[in-house]
Amino acid sequence: MCNCRRRARKKHMKKVVVGLSGGVDSSVSAYLLQQQGYEVIGLFMKNWHDDSVTISDECPWLDDSNDAMLVAEKLGIPFQTVDLSEEYKERIVDYMFDEYERGRTPNPDVLCNREIKFDVFMKIALSLGADYVATGHYCRKGEFEKDGETFYSLLAGKDNNKDQSYFLCQLTQEQLSKTLFPIGELQKSEVRKIAAEQNLVTAEKKDSQGLCFIGKVRLPDFLQQKLQPKEGVIIEVEADREVYTGEQPEFDSKIEELKHLSKKYSYTSNDGKVVGKHQGAHYFTKGQRKGLAVGGTPEPLFVIDTDVEENVIYTGQGKNHPGIYRRGLFVNQDEVHWVRKDLAIAPGEEIKLKARIRYRQPLQEATLHQTENGLYVIFDEPQASITEGQFVAWYEGEELLGSGVIS
Repeated sequence: MCNCRRRARKKHMKKVVVGLSGGVDSSVSAYLLQQQGYEVIGLFMKNWHDDSVTISDECPWLDDSNDAMLVAEKLGIPFQTVDLSEEYKERIVDYMFDEYERGRTPNPDVLCNREIKFDVFMKIALSLGADYVATGHYCRKGEFEKDGETFYSLLAGKDNNKDQSYFLCQLTQEQLSKTLFPIGELQKSEVRKIAAEQNLVTAEKKDSQGLCFIGKVRLPDFLQQKLQPKEGVIIEVEADREVYTGEQPEFDSKIEELKHLSKKYSYTSNDGKVVGKHQGAHYFTKGQRKGLAVGGTPEPLFVIDTDVEENVIYTGQGKNHPGIYRRGLFVNQDEVHWVRKDLAIAPGEEIKLKARIRYRQPLQEATLHQTENGLYVIFDEPQASITEGQFVAWYEGEELLGSGVIS
């Protein structure tokens, strides 16, 4: 084929920048896009420099970067590394420290997608002339017209065990319009099979378990860089305390009822007995069982609340302790986010949907109530360990409609 014809064909090919992470999912995403006729560029994000907090003998980002480069070489696509560690520190790490210090538990993966992959990284990709950015997430994108306007829907991945729509719950219409999810229709086993057939170096590679793009980090070690250890007491609260068994009050208004259903239990040191010591309430989160180092109870202790002001951890015996459960939660208005803005409800309105408060939790029946100050999510059944700082995401069928930070 003469060069001019090849150049003309390339001109009509849509350009996609794939975030090559050095894992099997993004590797196969790049391969599939290439097969679909896109001009593909591989970009590896380096998000962290400090190896002192990763687990000793591994340097995950170097290995990952190397694997990403080998995949790009095998596919014959251009490849480069972008250093986003400054933005990552500012937008993710500092935010995490701040949240833990306030006694909240942030979700770094959701934040990494919102702040880094689909913002900083996307801007770099578009500046390289890309039409789209692609990632190896297990989710799908829909597109439709409504009143002459194009809308995009964020749909669960076909592999129920791997669906990652929850991690993308903060995406906007603008970001979705420029994103492709090549493996969203596939099962994980199919992705590994494709990688093996194409002899990609990542075919058998284990999925990463660390913080988004930092690698295998020991969270307490990581937090101790900035949050100093501080000895405090662990208090066990009995399951038959009056705070759990009191009568249901009468309500004068709907708002009062919503507030009551979503209110967290509050404790003082008089509500139980001291059963142990800890090195800092800000290192613990609701529902946590490991790391308490308190023995001798008939059932294991679970964290039911933390008080970072007084540096006290409140615990209860067994996973059915009433202190673990709550019917509702509240999201401040400035942290309510609708992926589908056209479906957002107005103050005074409510809508019955399904919701989850953590990744891989089965979807739960819930009603959303919009007020002037924010959104109440009231579940049909009490939920375990509703945790401030985490994200609640709501769905209709397979479509994720919106999300918010639990306050």
